Amino acid sequence: MNTSSRALIRYAGVGSIITLLGCAPSIPENPAALEAIIGAIEQGWETGNGAPFREHFLDFPGARYIETGGQNEGLTDLIEHHVEPEGEALEGLAVTFGDVETHFEGAFAWAVMDVEVQATLRDGSQIHRRGYQTFLFRWAGAGDAWKVVHTHNSTRPVSQ
Repeated sequence: MNTSSRALIRYAGVGSIITLLGCAPSIPENPAALEAIIGAIEQGWETGNGAPFREHFLDFPGARYIETGGQNEGLTDLIEHHVEPEGEALEGLAVTFGDVETHFEGAFAWAVMDVEVQATLRDGSQIHRRGYQTFLFRWAGAGDAWKVVHTHNSTRPVSQ
């Protein structure tokens, strides 16, 4: 093979790679999409409804969700041992996510926000906590969009 044939093959290979990169699917950096998911999760907490979690979380082996010093392993554990029981045990549960900051790096995104939790226990005592919440997201493809892969919540009681 002569030098000009090698050069032609090399340029054809580089051109193919550039073409493939240009055809790669675009991953949208849309803060509103993440904020809509966060809003649905907020409502799921308040109503004790696991449906928004099942819709927006990517359930996979090894998934863990951290909630104020505790953790749930897997989506079913989070819903059945945290979301639904709190919905039954707490009256007037209000979860408020505020000052949401979103960040994107290709197929990975995260959101950091303030969180406030207020509720009344069955015995009449009040819960009022403030802190921070983090959601980690992964792009799961055009049909699935962004999915939550991890959450971390850290709150402490508000001084009265």
